[in-house]
Amino acid sequence: MKNMTQKKVLHYSAITKIKHKCVIFAYYLLNMINENTEIDWKAYMDEVEGVINGTYDYIQLKGDTGPLVYPAGFVYIFTGLYYLTDHGQNIRLSQYVFAVFYLITLLLVFRIYHRTKKVPPYVFFFVCCASYRIHSIFVLRLFNDPVAMMLLFGAINLFLDGRWTLGCALYSLAVSVKMNVLLFAPGLLFLLLCEFGLWKTLPKLTLCAVIQLVLGLPFLLVNPVGYFSQAFDLGRQFLFKWTVNWRFLPEDVFLSRYFHLALLLAHITTLVLFVLKRWKRSGNSIWSILADQSERKETVHKLNIIQTVLVLFTSNFIGMCFSRSLHYQFYVWYFHTLPYLLWSGGVKKLAHLLRVLILGLIELSWNTYPSTNYSSLSLHVCHFIILLCLWLNPTPALPSQKSDNKAKRH
Repeated sequence: MKNMTQKKVLHYSAITKIKHKCVIFAYYLLNMINENTEIDWKAYMDEVEGVINGTYDYIQLKGDTGPLVYPAGFVYIFTGLYYLTDHGQNIRLSQYVFAVFYLITLLLVFRIYHRTKKVPPYVFFFVCCASYRIHSIFVLRLFNDPVAMMLLFGAINLFLDGRWTLGCALYSLAVSVKMNVLLFAPGLLFLLLCEFGLWKTLPKLTLCAVIQLVLGLPFLLVNPVGYFSQAFDLGRQFLFKWTVNWRFLPEDVFLSRYFHLALLLAHITTLVLFVLKRWKRSGNSIWSILADQSERKETVHKLNIIQTVLVLFTSNFIGMCFSRSLHYQFYVWYFHTLPYLLWSGGVKKLAHLLRVLILGLIELSWNTYPSTNYSSLSLHVCHFIILLCLWLNPTPALPSQKSDNKAKRH
């Protein structure tokens, strides 16, 4: 009885400390807010104002930084923010809203980390408080990237809860805010096939597609080619002056189509190799996961929570490694996944100090403005080390059918 009382006291004390830290962190976020630090907010407001005024041709929707290049979900969410913030004029209120988005994102990320239990508690510091760049992207700059990632982490939580249909719907909504969320798509497709087989996966893929069509319908009815070419432009050129990851290259090489094609080929090849050699269970053919669970000749075990998160985070990380250009706000695309990739079962051979050093170098690279040859090169070196470790130390093997039968007997 005494031990139980002591445990309750310790548990209450831990909760109290967490609450205090959350209050302190929230107070810190509020003190960061400065309405003169927005970058694309006014452009976003100009773009959605065009829709509010009746323009549904994506080719004609523009802001002061250029044309509208995000899918329809972005338009609806930021239209709501437009009205909430007095037609976009109350920037301070919008920063308060984004501070709430930040806290929600952290709660969703912490829930993933708590459920997997693969990362030491002290690493949460790196996820929560150590990156001024991430604080800035969320609370000061008001980019749409944090909104997309907040929805994405919500979808991952639903996947871990076994609510795949609702998770796919939320995932599609995240894609409709910004297209970078598609970097998780290869991993998600693999998980769906492992979980359901091909025929039961098709309805979930159809749901994702239908959501995109329904959200984009007002724009598709006016100019479907213009909508898809603007909102899902896979061939868009990026300016060399903003690149974080390829600064060490000559500008003519950076802008070369052959370089872009080489990156795309490397991206696809790496994904295929991870699917065939690291994600699928040894001894199973790749075709076995296409059949429904009840019709499979080979035993295809469902991935556990740890493996599910690792597949999704690795899929996105591979995309980041071979991106044509990374801008400063893109850091939020994978920042919250880095501790998991470094401390998960996939990177066992790295010492704790080296993992912290890699996190620090990545943070330094993203905080070097403008980027330099050394900062961009060090970023690639860190990416390569993580990718190599993920390759050399694959997802823990699932039990074989024989071991399962033995376990059942005992």
